[in-house]
Amino acid sequence: MKSGFIGIAGRPNVGKSTLMNRMLGEKIAITSAKPQTTLNRITGIYTDLGYENGGGLQMVFLDTPGIHKPHNKLGQAINETAVNTLGGVDVILLIVDGTLDFGRGDEAIIKLLENISAPKILAINKTDLIGPEKYLELYNRYDRTGLFDDIYGVSALKGDNIEMLRDRLAGYMNEGPMYYPDDIATEDPVRFIVSEIIREKLMNYLDDEVPHGVFVEIESFVEPEDPHAAVEISAVIYCEKKSHKGIIIGKGGSKLKGVGKAARLEIEELLGCKVFLSLFVKVKEGWRDSERTIRNWGYKDE
Repeated sequence: MKSGFIGIAGRPNVGKSTLMNRMLGEKIAITSAKPQTTLNRITGIYTDLGYENGGGLQMVFLDTPGIHKPHNKLGQAINETAVNTLGGVDVILLIVDGTLDFGRGDEAIIKLLENISAPKILAINKTDLIGPEKYLELYNRYDRTGLFDDIYGVSALKGDNIEMLRDRLAGYMNEGPMYYPDDIATEDPVRFIVSEIIREKLMNYLDDEVPHGVFVEIESFVEPEDPHAAVEISAVIYCEKKSHKGIIIGKGGSKLKGVGKAARLEIEELLGCKVFLSLFVKVKEGWRDSERTIRNWGYKDE
């Protein structure tokens, strides 16, 4: 058996979660067109028992929050999560957005990676949206750093070159144990995944200023004894301002109903059963700058 850990890094909104989902062949991490979608480290597990004539392969992907210039304590905490994760993996997969020019944020990540000894692979994402000249410009810019063992052009959305990249990453795995059962794709608990599904729908439904000040807490998760009965889930959506509460609920409750319906349908698909989902909205002003709240809600490592 060959196994190991792969840290996925990059700036916000470059397609890290989309790429990991594509690698695994199923949706584990939420995605959105808005930046800073991933706020926690998400674990994705790829297992191939037939690898190398039955020797077996298990790659554990750690999808980290986007590294960015923080504007509050939450931003600082999620940056720390990303950096701490990358310090303990077997190989780092850096994702960059091929449609964007190399900037200060990219330079900061390069300097960060210079201090980490693990092998590094670069994936230039969204190649389906750029021409060969743009790709070559970025390729040469990153190649000159001397940091990367390989550079690939990929499209996480369309799946271009994903298998090739996955095969290359497998080459960095070492002889080791199978860390997880072969029939699971994530170690993250169901309650967390459900909260993330709800947060994803909020990000897709809400105006730009609101989503990043939203936290979803699962208050109750009741699985009935009757296998034909619905799972009852109650969740609280916390926001930072009273005005945001009105935006989340919408006129006559229309927006919250839309979020609830979209989330319920995906949760039912995840659980394979009927779901009764109740959503409530509460205000917790300035929580992104509250050290205690950030720690209590699991955004900061102990």
